[in-house]
Amino acid sequence: MFELVGHPLRAVQSSWRAVDVAALVLRGVLGVVFVAHGSQKLFGWFGGGGISGTTAYLHTIGIPAPHVFVYVVGITEFFGGVVLLAGFLTVVATIGLITDMAVAIATVSHAFSFFSQPKVGYGWELNFALIGLAVALLVMGPGAWSLDAVLGLTRRPQ
Repeated sequence: MFELVGHPLRAVQSSWRAVDVAALVLRGVLGVVFVAHGSQKLFGWFGGGGISGTTAYLHTIGIPAPHVFVYVVGITEFFGGVVLLAGFLTVVATIGLITDMAVAIATVSHAFSFFSQPKVGYGWELNFALIGLAVALLVMGPGAWSLDAVLGLTRRPQ
């Protein structure tokens, strides 16, 4: 029975098309998440604090030069997400976003538990998951359906 089920799955999983689909899904999910988070910080969309609210928050948690860092973080997240959606400069974007999430854990989320809980605070599980997804995308590449592929910045389609 397992041989019957296993054969079609192995056939799908071992193809470059499957890798390209997985890269497209990863880029889409990460891109949307980071565009949304960056737009909260930069524009106040989706219930975010915008520049002033995020600056005030960064100040309360002791981030030096919070007005500068709100732009660094907001631009990294918003435009990092946009370029991931397009599959353009994927290596640069993923490294920036991995760094962004690592700094978020080191400066904010580490003080709380792993899990986000309403009474405890923001956990670092989301940051950790986003780092893992971004590392997977960094290793696998943006896939054939990306601007990187069109420009020859990644493997050639098989």
